Amino acid sequence: MSEPVKPLVFARELSKAYDDGRVAVLKGASLEVEAGEIVALWGASGSGKSTLLHLLGGLDVPDQGDLRVCGLDPSREADRLELRRRHLGFVFQLHNLIPDLTVAENLSVPALAVNRSAAETRVRLRRLAEQVGITDRLNRRIQDLSGGERQRVAICRALMNAPRLLLADEPTGSLDEANGDLIFSLLKEMAERDGIAVILATHERRFAEACHRRLRVRDGRVSAL
Repeated sequence: MSEPVKPLVFARELSKAYDDGRVAVLKGASLEVEAGEIVALWGASGSGKSTLLHLLGGLDVPDQGDLRVCGLDPSREADRLELRRRHLGFVFQLHNLIPDLTVAENLSVPALAVNRSAAETRVRLRRLAEQVGITDRLNRRIQDLSGGERQRVAICRALMNAPRLLLADEPTGSLDEANGDLIFSLLKEMAERDGIAVILATHERRFAEACHRRLRVRDGRVSAL
């Protein structure tokens, strides 16, 4: 008998507090996400969405709970590095790109971590740029782009190393409605085409309802909608 397929993300009873435990942000949050799913973490600002994503991506570690992402433990340094290099992609509300570098240079940075050849990097970079419509911006510096163009670059950067899981933290929050709709559509389209699991933190109902599954984050806990 074959073993059951393990979820890509397994989080059980995660707790996280700050200020020496006085500010409890997560209070026993649990979730599972399968490969290929697009899951919305929906909730108001301050509900714990970003903190949960940071724990899943190894940007912070839980105070308590059991967590595995792509079969690895993000609280262990070796596992955390492996996750970031080969399995995870991040898209943030503020793009976190390097403003003085060109688009092409920004997109090449993740490839350095996995020692991809220059030729392979160029092919991957060009393919992603074509998919999001920024091929004519590759030699522009980030500071010369619009907000929507910067987020398209951020999506490409997150996908450069062909991750299994994409974590998106309010990726449309700083954009106008038209650009927000475009960025969400690109994320969903690219994830579905490549079979990537996506966990999207958002407070916007229309984006949450367009995902495969919605999870409400409220008072530090996660519940199904």
